[in-house]
Amino acid sequence: MFTIDAHLDLSMNAMEWNRDLRKSVAEIRKREEGKTDKPDRGKGTVAFPELRKGNIGLVVATQIARYVAPDNPLPGWHSPEQAWAQTQGQLAWYKSMEEAGELVQITDLPSLEKHIALWLEELPFNNKPIGYILSLEGADSIVTLKHLERAYEYGLRALGPGHYGPGRYAQGTNATGGIGQPGRDLLKEMERLNIILDATHLCDDSFWEAMDHFHGPVWASHNNCRALVNHNRQFDDRQILELISRGAVIGGVLDTWMMVPGWVRGTSTPESTGCNLDKMIDHLDHICQLAGNALHIGIGSDLDGAFGKEQSPYDLETIADLQKIPDLLRRRGYSSTDIENVMHGNWLRFLRKAWASSVTSES
Repeated sequence: MFTIDAHLDLSMNAMEWNRDLRKSVAEIRKREEGKTDKPDRGKGTVAFPELRKGNIGLVVATQIARYVAPDNPLPGWHSPEQAWAQTQGQLAWYKSMEEAGELVQITDLPSLEKHIALWLEELPFNNKPIGYILSLEGADSIVTLKHLERAYEYGLRALGPGHYGPGRYAQGTNATGGIGQPGRDLLKEMERLNIILDATHLCDDSFWEAMDHFHGPVWASHNNCRALVNHNRQFDDRQILELISRGAVIGGVLDTWMMVPGWVRGTSTPESTGCNLDKMIDHLDHICQLAGNALHIGIGSDLDGAFGKEQSPYDLETIADLQKIPDLLRRRGYSSTDIENVMHGNWLRFLRKAWASSVTSES
């Protein structure tokens, strides 16, 4: 089944993990054998051949670069300008992959419809470029609001103001506090440009302040449920209901510590915690019970988001195994229409509505 994954850190893997994503997952793992600089070396799950094998023809792909103040222990860049430069290097990689015929950027309704039609044709998948919608995870690299306009011009279409810890425009996971005037100004400019607000990673205070000040399209590209795994990285039911009321789609994430309770980093394993793909269905189903339908869920796997097989469901070898999800949903009683919506339909409906407003405002 044609599949959309709403969160993949492709450029981070290419530029910081130094992975040639044109190679197969097996080839990338082989080249990383014996390396210990990162805990997920030799355990990656994402590459272009596996995306095509899994009929994953459209992804939301990130730029990411955090600014860290002198008292911030998180890894990151020491100035917003350095962070901006890092995102520009990531952009250059996306463009080089376009030139190589591996990727095609999707920025508006015509390019979306053209790409979907291509992937629904009966052609070999390995002849098709993978579509990507450019998203920025954490807004620290937006030096000024003029930089946001520049980013829009090169294709940025979604933005999450916060990531982990304190940020320049919002507070993220494990932090507290609101977005303040800088965040409000950012949201106003995002609304003017019709950039999608990705609510993922916003701490509770920043989430609610953002909801009070943003009136454009909102989604949560990769988020699970606090009712099942009690951590501030997850959304509580009230937040989920707020997103549902705004027509959002929430992408289920496949990072095991967000899927099962009690995960201990460095000790727990997917096998020891019983974490398989069905655990993500638990989170998706919880959202459906709150919504009363299956119109607000999708996939935002976050696979290879600084973790690999050691922190992925044990029944997933590569991202191509997302094709196991339809059968899991079927076993839960989801209809064929519901399943198609989870795999791609809900994200497409969201994008068509969001970008139709852009066409209207420009015409």
